[in-house]
Amino acid sequence: MAYKTSEQKDKFKILLDESYSWPDYYKFKFIVPAVKKDELLRLLPKGKPLEKDSKKGNYVSITLRVLVNSSDEVLSVYESVSQIKGIISL
Repeated sequence: MAYKTSEQKDKFKILLDESYSWPDYYKFKFIVPAVKKDELLRLLPKGKPLEKDSKKGNYVSITLRVLVNSSDEVLSVYESVSQIKGIISL
């Protein structure tokens, strides 16, 4: 999730902290071009992701539910994967 401003990032962090009691399970969900799938999987926390290919196979949806220790950890994952060209964070 790319943030246009640090204010957006701060608001998301506050929302996470209000919604979760850390440590807690968090569900990451992304859509990426199929050729970028392995790049995404390398950047995600260890776990067993659920993968679903698009009809034509051009894209793949990756869902991963993992135990995270803080909102900072969630934000760190979003920041690292945001560098993948064509990724959609849900």
